Amino acid sequence: MIVSTNVTEREWDAFVDRHPGATSCHLWRWRRVLERAFEHGAVYLAARRDGEIAGVLPTVMVKSWMFGRSLVSLPSLNYGGILADDAEAAQALLEHAAAVAAGHRASHVELRHRTRRFDHLPAKSHKVTMLLKLAGNEGAAWEQLDRKVRNQIKKAQKSGLTAATGGRELIDEFYSVFARNMRDLGTPVYGRRYFEAIVDEFPSNARMFVVRQGDVALAGGLGFAYRDTFEMPSASALRSARPLCANVLLYWHAMQHAIADGRTIFDFGRSTPGDGPFQFKRQWGAEPSPVAWEYRLLRGGMPNQSPSNPKFKAAIAMWKRLPVPVATWLGPSIVRSIP
Repeated sequence: MIVSTNVTEREWDAFVDRHPGATSCHLWRWRRVLERAFEHGAVYLAARRDGEIAGVLPTVMVKSWMFGRSLVSLPSLNYGGILADDAEAAQALLEHAAAVAAGHRASHVELRHRTRRFDHLPAKSHKVTMLLKLAGNEGAAWEQLDRKVRNQIKKAQKSGLTAATGGRELIDEFYSVFARNMRDLGTPVYGRRYFEAIVDEFPSNARMFVVRQGDVALAGGLGFAYRDTFEMPSASALRSARPLCANVLLYWHAMQHAIADGRTIFDFGRSTPGDGPFQFKRQWGAEPSPVAWEYRLLRGGMPNQSPSNPKFKAAIAMWKRLPVPVATWLGPSIVRSIP
């Protein structure tokens, strides 16, 4: 078994496309997105047996002034990790990744797997993915919705809210809502160029959604289609628009798009069991599916970069008080240091 970075984009994606365990995050084009948006160095490893690819591992070296160095698969994304045909290839990729991380004086390798891959590695199961099985047509999907959700959608429509689907032309409207919402949550915001890079690299997969009242954007989201799944990794609504149920109309509009596009699973993204976003997604009928972030520790203990970490409490409170333009300007330089 030979592991190296000697692999072409065509070879890589051919392996990903045929592997049943692949996620959209394994596609090669995410490498360009992450390098362009965050200027991190990507290390894409391929394991070969008799010259044929038997496994791949996309990683990014995150050099953080807050948390030190770590090799992550993959930062900013919900999924990643090792994709391999067998245990031998998976183990070879893990060992090579650990060697790469050690060579860069990183503290650990983080693998964002959907299920446990290495029982001997320490892991976090603090998050779940919320998945909803979509009906075959819009009418059936509507009937499956909880009555409360249907009433909220009707309320948004009766309030004159409208929804739009598009690409790059909707990023400014989406980002104006997203940046304000992230400030309100006390979280540094991704730069606009992150979303521009996604839409540019994945013109057939990525879609932007915006909910407006007149000409004013109240909610927005980024959706991504891959295989049978439509994922919503980023979505926000103005707090002032909550009484109008703009966020509910946003998700219903995205589901309509996914159904029309032939997708059968709606992925709401990761959540913390029991919190507000978890309950919001649960009301749609979404079911939690555990995820496993596994760690190869090289020095030190398990990392804790979660906003729930008490040491970040004061910083979060301070961030919430920043003017939105200031938070939007500072956010991208900080968030690139948060895996």
